[in-house]
Amino acid sequence: MRAVVYTERGDSSVLELVEREVPEPGPGEVRVRIVRAGVNPTDWKFRAGGMGELAFPEIVPGQDGSGVVDAVGPGVDLAVGDRVWTMLAQHQRPGGTAQEQVVLPVANVTVLPDSASYDVGASLGVPAVTAHRALTTSEDGPSRLAPGALDGLTVLVAGGAGAVGNAAIQLARWAGATVISTVSSASKGELATAAGAHHVVDYTAGDTVAAIRELATDGVDLVVEVAPAQNIRLDLQVIKPRATIAIYANNGGDEVALSIRETFSTNARFQWVLLYTVGQAALTAAAEDITAALADGAFGVGDDHGLPLHRFPLERTADAHAAVEDGAVGKVLIDVSEA
Repeated sequence: MRAVVYTERGDSSVLELVEREVPEPGPGEVRVRIVRAGVNPTDWKFRAGGMGELAFPEIVPGQDGSGVVDAVGPGVDLAVGDRVWTMLAQHQRPGGTAQEQVVLPVANVTVLPDSASYDVGASLGVPAVTAHRALTTSEDGPSRLAPGALDGLTVLVAGGAGAVGNAAIQLARWAGATVISTVSSASKGELATAAGAHHVVDYTAGDTVAAIRELATDGVDLVVEVAPAQNIRLDLQVIKPRATIAIYANNGGDEVALSIRETFSTNARFQWVLLYTVGQAALTAAAEDITAALADGAFGVGDDHGLPLHRFPLERTADAHAAVEDGAVGKVLIDVSEA
């Protein structure tokens, strides 16, 4: 089978297309024939050495993917032929989704509804599970998402044109929230609106705090935050008491300064979100709720859903990584095999 690998840290040129033996699943494992693989910022950051030394002598990148089960090990309730999507395929393992066949623990594989495309399945994993976690850890909010779970709540999504922001908008809208999104341009505002945001605020054009407060006079209940170093002061000015600021990235800087007195008055909760340590219960809940949203037709990708797709064949995985690293707006996918 064909696989993309790297054996040293570096830029995308360290990625190499090779032939490897087809792996066999063991107890509690399945083998998935990957149709589509998703590329996330963590993929190039791992490859570039931003997470430290390489954990294995040879690594196949890719946390997210979609495909078809083509072999199962003992003790597995999935069947050959099941369409599935993956999460954290490369976490603590050398083999990710940038290959034609991958063996994964069954806990990392979820059935993909027949109504959902492989493009959607490969776009879930890191973005959608991150968004689910951010939306389900607030003091006054739900621990699970479903229609009506966020009724009466207002969610502010920073960076609504990004993959996690897009997923947060779609899931929050499905769960009944009023969604406000901040963006940096009119074109990105169009993407956030297509994703389902009720209101969009261009933070480069005027008083952002005043604009958000006009839309949410009592304040917002939950912030899904991508750039805390830049936005934390704004967040504190637009939240209501006991709100949660869920932080999943460090765009714009690694240091956050807090005014103790100003923060005291909010009774705010700061929730840090990183999928690798959220625990299996949170991952399982996210997989179930996201799949329910898919079955309801409430989650999609492509221009109509505010997430343009950029496609590359497997042999151009290096170009796919470079596109994500260069800040491509939308979702970068790798076409691995025929559906």
